[in-house]
Amino acid sequence: MSFWVKTNYFVKKIFPNYVWDIPNHENKVYLTFDDGPTPEITEWTLELLKQYDAKATFFCIGNNIEKHPEIFQKIIRDNHAIGNHTFNHLKGWKTQNEIYFENVKKCALIMEKQEARSKRQEKTLFRPPYGKIKPSQSRILRKLGYKIIMWDVLSRDFDQTITPEECLDNVLKNVTPGSIIVFHDSVKAAPNLKYALPKTLAFLNEKGFVCDKIAESTPL
Repeated sequence: MSFWVKTNYFVKKIFPNYVWDIPNHENKVYLTFDDGPTPEITEWTLELLKQYDAKATFFCIGNNIEKHPEIFQKIIRDNHAIGNHTFNHLKGWKTQNEIYFENVKKCALIMEKQEARSKRQEKTLFRPPYGKIKPSQSRILRKLGYKIIMWDVLSRDFDQTITPEECLDNVLKNVTPGSIIVFHDSVKAAPNLKYALPKTLAFLNEKGFVCDKIAESTPL
């Protein structure tokens, strides 16, 4: 279990072109949320982040942006970062490259259209669903300017076989300065998320961590 929660040092070395963490001397950590925007869950997350003056990065599914543009706009208005998570949450390992790239592009176009409404520049952050992407897919996306963001700490909030307390422990026992932490603003993850996220934010605040967003200006 611990291997899947805290990304192994050797995995990071084997795949150096992926961003696993962002070392810094400012005690910053990077909360990320996958699979939204989702009614109620994403909005609840945004309100909680606001209470702690915490910034985060939301890796959004294009189909969800299309269905819930008003929530996507709220993420932008609250000055969080956004990233591409494909249009249909495709698993790269099982998808032909041409189909995969078209799916990423479809999500990017929707994001660009929505960002234009807010006069924001298009982001180039990308997280492959399930963390599964072929080397050939990664290579092309990086040539297109995408930064592939993985993670240092996986909360496993999506895992319905673990308790909310275990989900919280996954984060608190493994977070260090520079950690990229994964939560999910989804219905499936909600029971664990709604328990673990408030306590995570309280812990990080107490320990003097700063929750920042991943942005194009962030050293990667």
